Amino acid sequence: MSRLDWPAGFERTPESERERNRSFEATLGSTTSELATEMDRMGVDHWRGEIANAHTKSNGLPLHNANPDDPGFVLRWTDDEEQFAVACDASPRLRDNVRYVLKWVNETRMRSQRPVKTGDSEFAAARLPPGDDAGDDIIASGSSETPAHEVLGVQPDAPESVIEAAVRQRKAETHPDSGGSREEFQRVVEAEEVMLDA
Repeated sequence: MSRLDWPAGFERTPESERERNRSFEATLGSTTSELATEMDRMGVDHWRGEIANAHTKSNGLPLHNANPDDPGFVLRWTDDEEQFAVACDASPRLRDNVRYVLKWVNETRMRSQRPVKTGDSEFAAARLPPGDDAGDDIIASGSSETPAHEVLGVQPDAPESVIEAAVRQRKAETHPDSGGSREEFQRVVEAEEVMLDA
């Protein structure tokens, strides 16, 4: 097990205070894809994600099946030789923490495109103090599909038992060995990940 290199000076959320977010209609895989797109849109020099285990892609973003004991996520980047980092561990689920970082990066990038003048960069809050060498080895590197509850045919706030029963039924209907398509079966698997805790 690897240890998450949490940025110095960033407070950790106590495990007992981490809260699940059931409103995110996205999988870990689609979230990391969207985050990579956001970072490319920012046009930074280099960026890298980090989780607490080795189930990552070459850019440090977690694989779709990553499930580290520490659900925290850190995103680091350099731009014009300045180093930046944002981190989140507010949820007990890695997917939610990556999604929170994605939302923050997107919203901050969008604000920087507005004709409003501020005293500093929109990303100033993420700037790391000089002397932090964590970014020295950083390397370069939308989901609009049907909501998960609709894929499973349940209400967005359905109880876990109803979701589990719907998952079993939909997997049986869509499994490739039973004449279903791999794509539809994968959508059911992803919807299960969204609706239920890993």
